[in-house]
Amino acid sequence: MKLLFDSNVWLSGFVARGLCADLLRLALQHHGRAGFELLLCATVRDEVLRILRDKFKATDAGLDAARATMASAREIDNGHWQPPADFPDPDDVPIVAAALAAGADLFVTGDKALLELTAVQGLPMIAPREAYLRLRGLA
Repeated sequence: MKLLFDSNVWLSGFVARGLCADLLRLALQHHGRAGFELLLCATVRDEVLRILRDKFKATDAGLDAARATMASAREIDNGHWQPPADFPDPDDVPIVAAALAAGADLFVTGDKALLELTAVQGLPMIAPREAYLRLRGLA
């Protein structure tokens, strides 16, 4: 199973205790085992680091820790994809393109507009809770 976490999932995992932190920990534990991969594209990585620095005022040490954690995931290339005209947010296009190009099985996001799509070209858009339950074998 290949999962790509949207930036909001990484950020929630880094800055708050709770579901996304648990999901991130669980995904990192599974990464590299029995066909499981946590995927990360440069667009997500750069956005997470920028928001941690600018919005959350992360220290250099905090940014280094976030970089080290994200380096555990398999970095994938940003792909190319022509979204439909009604795609909700042009900023999400390179992230979805990367997930599609890498053959991701699940796109995990807290973005309501993406979740409302249900799937993009067969790639399911799922909430962090559903991803957590799937990883735990409960869904």
